[in-house]
Amino acid sequence: MEHLIPENIRKQIQVMQKGEITEHFVYAHIAKRVKNAENKKILENISRDERGHYELWTSYLGTPAKPNRFKIFWFSLLNFVLGYTFTLKIMEKGEDQANINYSEIAKYVPDAEKIANDEDAHEKELINMLDEERLNYVGSMVLGLNDALVELTGALAGLTLANVASDYISLSGLITGIAASFSMAASEYLSAKADGRKDAFKSAIYTGIAYIITVGLLILPYLLIPSTVEGGKYISLGIMLATVVLIIFFFNYYISVAKDYNFKKRFVQMVTISLSVTVISFLIGKLASLLLGI
Repeated sequence: MEHLIPENIRKQIQVMQKGEITEHFVYAHIAKRVKNAENKKILENISRDERGHYELWTSYLGTPAKPNRFKIFWFSLLNFVLGYTFTLKIMEKGEDQANINYSEIAKYVPDAEKIANDEDAHEKELINMLDEERLNYVGSMVLGLNDALVELTGALAGLTLANVASDYISLSGLITGIAASFSMAASEYLSAKADGRKDAFKSAIYTGIAYIITVGLLILPYLLIPSTVEGGKYISLGIMLATVVLIIFFFNYYISVAKDYNFKKRFVQMVTISLSVTVISFLIGKLASLLLGI
């Protein structure tokens, strides 16, 4: 059967054949790490479908294909760090961008239409059924992240412009940040309890963790660059501001992929708020320095 298929079509089928067997293993690996029984079943079903697609392509080509081991490792790593919803949607985006002409292939392989329908509908529906715990607490993470960015960016910028030494800036930021993280977590817990939510404690944990991680990243430049370095605290301030933008970028990219949100709108909003507070704190720090003669 394979000799009837033109070479250009064979090459496209070979790409899909390798992709299907690779994704079969990716879904299987992710399923092994999932504790939720319903989610595990969904992922196992998708893995089985991918294996079936691979075997169908192989029957037309007559030769097997080896999976892409790097992709299996990469997506397994993404799953471990960022969760399976984000990982699977990134995979789906890769499939959408693949230059595969199913209608052309279907002239020689009738089953191509069925596989195309599976890829476009069935698998996406299954992925949208996934219920990953961490994504249920996006609001809590945004609360902790945004509050830490706004408050600590302003505080660090104000202290820097008030001519405070780097050691004292980092110490002040650390003490303020840790205290504020507990305060925010407690506030989130009480708020969730007041709303009658049974997951109040988990919600508070996500808020506190998001806050404390942000604190650590923002004060890191002040800890790493010694105060003896000329202009060190201003270098630290520049790195800190760049870190703020990167944190906002990566967090919003993660959420936009996992929850299908508008990335650009959310990114611009958070950057504008955080940097506006920083500019105001700059001015307050400078004014305080002049008025107090520091």
